[in-house]
This record gives sequence, C-alpha cells and structure tokens, in this order.
Amino acid sequence: MLAMTPSKRFILLAVAAQTIVATAQLRAQVVVPTDSAIRAILQGRVDTKRTVGIVAATLDHGRQAIYTAGSSGAPGVALDGNTVYEIGSITKVFTASLLAEMVARGEVRLDDPVATYLPNSVRVPSRNGKRITLLDLATQTSGLPRLPTNLTPADNNNPYADYTVQQLYSFLSGYELTRDIGAKYEYSNLGVGLLGHALALRAGKSYEDLVTERILRPLGMNDTRIVLSPSMKSRLTPGHSVSGGVVANWDLPTLAGAGALRSTANDLLRFLSANLDSTSAPLGRVLATTHFARRDVDGVRMRIGLNWHILTALGRPIVWHNGGTGGYRTFTGFDEANKRGVVVLSNQVVSPDDIGFHLLDQHAPLAPPPSTKVRTEVTRRTRASRGLRRRVPARSDLRHYHHTRRGISVRTGHRPAKVSDIRRGSGSILLQGSRRPDHVRKGSVRQSDASDPSPGRNGCPWSEEVMRVSG
Repeated sequence: MLAMTPSKRFILLAVAAQTIVATAQLRAQVVVPTDSAIRAILQGRVDTKRTVGIVAATLDHGRQAIYTAGSSGAPGVALDGNTVYEIGSITKVFTASLLAEMVARGEVRLDDPVATYLPNSVRVPSRNGKRITLLDLATQTSGLPRLPTNLTPADNNNPYADYTVQQLYSFLSGYELTRDIGAKYEYSNLGVGLLGHALALRAGKSYEDLVTERILRPLGMNDTRIVLSPSMKSRLTPGHSVSGGVVANWDLPTLAGAGALRSTANDLLRFLSANLDSTSAPLGRVLATTHFARRDVDGVRMRIGLNWHILTALGRPIVWHNGGTGGYRTFTGFDEANKRGVVVLSNQVVSPDDIGFHLLDQHAPLAPPPSTKVRTEVTRRTRASRGLRRRVPARSDLRHYHHTRRGISVRTGHRPAKVSDIRRGSGSILLQGSRRPDHVRKGSVRQSDASDPSPGRNGCPWSEEVMRVSG
C-alpha cells in the first residue's frame, strides 16, 4: 500500500500557515522591558534633556519595582518612590473614584443632573430638553468647553489660583451649549472641576477632605494630598521648564477635582493595586466600576469609562490617564488582564506617555530623541466668534488656560513642548515647541497641546488616538 506523500506546495502552505500563527501568537504575548532596559530608557531621557528627574514604578502581579534617573533639582531632596510630584489631571481619576464611591453609598446617581447639587441661583446650561448629568461630566461629554472664558489669571505662573467659585457660577449661568449633551467627547477641565465641586457640596466638605476620607485614607495613600504636609513639602521636587528652569507650583482651589493633587510613585502604586483587584478591600469593587467603557472617544480604539481612558490599540484594553501642570508631566495606566500597572512621574514639561505605554507593552515604541532643528510657524487669525473651539484635537492638559478674541497660534516641529518664558499680555504662557521665537513677544499664545504626542512629536507616535485625550 502506497503512503500518501504531501505535495511540495502543500508543505510550503502548511509551513507558511504555522509561521503566521506563531507570529500572531508572539504579537499577542505581552512583552515588557527588562529592569536594565527600563533604567536605560530613563537615563536616556535625562541625557537628552527631556527630564531633570524621572521616577518610573511598575506593578507586575503584585511585585513592585521603582526606577529613577536624574535628580530632584532641589538640594537634599532624594529621587525615589517617596518623592512628591504634582500629578495634574491624574487627579481626575480620583474624582471619578469618589463619584463611584458616592454612587455605591446611594448618595448620588450617575444620571443625576449636576444642577441638583448646586445653589438654586446657578443656571447650569441645558440643550434640547436635556440636562448635564454627573455621568456626562465624568465621561467628557457634557458639552462644556475645556476651560471657562472668564479664567483671567492675575499670575500666569499660577493660573488657577485666583479663580473663584463665584466666577465658576457666573460662567455656567451665562454659557450656551454649542452642541447636544452626550453627542461628542471633548476634554473639559472645567467639567471635571465642576464634578468635584458638586460632589464636595453634596457631602458638605471640601474636595480635599472628601477625597481623603473616602479614597486616599482607606487605601493608605498618606502622601497624596492637595495641601502639603511638612513631610511632603520636604520631599517635593520642583517642576521645570523644558530648558530646565524651575517654575512655580500650581493651586486649583475651585477646580480642584480637575488637577490639584500631589502624590508619589509609591502612593500611586497603592492606587493601581486596588484598581487591579476588584476583590480587594475596601474599594476594589467600587474602583472596578470606573474602568467600564461608557462612551466613545474616537472610533473603536479609544473609549472612556469614568474619567479613565481605555485604549485598545495593543489588542487588549489599556486603562490610563496622564497629567501635566506648569512644571510636571505624569502618566499612570494598567493592563487588567495581565495584572500590570505603571506610573511615570517627570519633573519637566516633556510628556513621558510613551514610556508609560512601553512599560505596559514593549510593542508600543518610544518617542525618538528631539531633533536639533526646530521649525516654527506663526499664524494670526481672528477668533471673534469661535469661543474655545480649536482646529487641533486637544488633550487634557491643564496648561492652556486662556483665549483672547485675537490670538497667535504657534506650532513647531516635533521638539517636546515647554513652558514658555512669555509672561506678557493676557494669553496663556505655554506654546508647543522647544524655544520661544524671538519675534513673539506679546499677545495671546495659543497652544494646541503642550504635551500633544501626535505622530512625529513627543509622546506616543504609535497611536494617533492618544493625542486626543488627557494631560
């Protein structure tokens, strides 16, 4: 009896199929950098002057590791897991956690109109019979602009410090929505700041007291606060401009829920640990409700839960948020399926988002070092009837805080963004790029996003969706 002999073509097809399957399986596997590779990445950021001092922390199936490079920039302040940073918009996921906790207690509901918790004298804008709810605020779909137009800081170095509750109420009462509530994602620091304010009013406490009582203290996060304790103050690293100069810290008394917290890598690992284990006491089950995708951000590759953004570009959900203030850039994210979490804290205004994603999966490439050449384009245009609308998709950064009716738009090549030395005029102090053009001396400087990681710039060139959110 003759044995069947496979044809040569059949053998080649089988080998090819096996190769394709093996390649797909390899890509599906989560590959993370080694300890030595992480240290080299961080040191590279210091060497290329993209940070003064950076701390990265990883959590892998409960195993914690801290990596550092550079310096704190302050005499006597060590750079380690207990170094204090401003975390900017990462505060927003704590506001979301607070919302989820209050929902679990039955104190509020997601579909409650925010006006329910504000004074009767405040007229919160509505549209087509629909009112802005707590869920709309927590998913960035309220229709409220990124920032209120009456934010006109006396001190550009601390732009939110003198914005009052009365100014907030005045803006809300006079604002008309330009689109339907829930129709479109638009990142709004105003919206999440309002959410934190409303929750605090509901509880009859300040935002800091409430988030400390309900979230921070139960998780043992004793180094995460708005007002620094003496111990935290002694461990605070100053923030730096892109040129390395020390810049002022920020205060956000009215919009605290949008970005007022300061924290450490060790504390944020505690937060990630609770988020990665829905069975953990006391808040695991509550925190898990914040990760559930509720609205679209940009197609199917980016969605949003309760302030957490959910990216699927790597083939599985990556839950993340980043932050930025005048002298800091921060990132935190986790891969729930693989029980891995990451924190990256930098004391300079260059985004470390690409590092954060890379530490979650090595397939996410790192941003290249900055070019030595900088292209600068300055355009002027009248924006009289445009309000706060922008041509470039915006991320969450807290740093673009004022528009005038007539402005300057400054766009540069792919050098990382910086805090500009511009202090004149009534415009914002930030522009995208590595240096200030000598001929730009006054007026409003418009920034598409100081930490915009769009392709060819700093951040995450592998995912265009990432540029549309957070900061």
